[in-house]
Amino acid sequence: MVAPPDNDVLWARALHFRHTDGSPGLSGISLGVRESEILAVGGPRGSGKTTLLRCLSGLLPARSGEIWFNSVPVHTMTPVARERLRRERFGWIDPVPLLVPELNVWENAALPLMLRGTGRRRARTAALEWLERLDIGDTARKHPEELTQAERQRVCVARALAPAPAVLFADEPTAPLHRVDRAHVLRTLTTAARSHGITVVLATHDAGTAALADRTVSLLDGRRVHTLHLPPVSGTAGTEGRATCSLSV
Repeated sequence: MVAPPDNDVLWARALHFRHTDGSPGLSGISLGVRESEILAVGGPRGSGKTTLLRCLSGLLPARSGEIWFNSVPVHTMTPVARERLRRERFGWIDPVPLLVPELNVWENAALPLMLRGTGRRRARTAALEWLERLDIGDTARKHPEELTQAERQRVCVARALAPAPAVLFADEPTAPLHRVDRAHVLRTLTTAARSHGITVVLATHDAGTAALADRTVSLLDGRRVHTLHLPPVSGTAGTEGRATCSLSV
């Protein structure tokens, strides 16, 4: 077992994962993520982006390979230890806004803090700060069913940022948003990450979103690639474009 570089907050080597239907999800992926870096994981749908984020965060155990967080081997942790790590050090944003319907907006945003044992007043203050930054402070006492889809997703972003995680995993975080909302949320997310020293691993198939990151790695069929060209629309009869890629070594 080889220890990761000192400047990598996340480091993975030779990750393999296979889905329950037998299809490969990851095929030997290795990568490092530096502290406070915003890393975009790009590629078409089905390329393995979500699977990679779930393995790196400890949500899914890889079939083989190593995952390290701050020189601690995540791949040898027990399920209970991985759950504690996710609760205390990681944040997560899903592509679909999932909120607790019984809680109001600020309680949803403060939930990770309260689960850590933070007092209700302090958790509320942190939640309200992020709700205001995301321009939904006036919804604090509403319940999820009273919000639009875009507002619910902003609450999820506030919930992920409020505990100031060491690493934030964002899986297509702006997928349900319109263009204007998407730009604002991404700007808030990236600004917050840089000002608070949060490392972000961002899965996206959108080139504009990936351009906001410090660096991009691309996946295709569960493998890292250096270049990625998607098939163009078929031209003349009998002629079709082909996807081309260079596999990383």
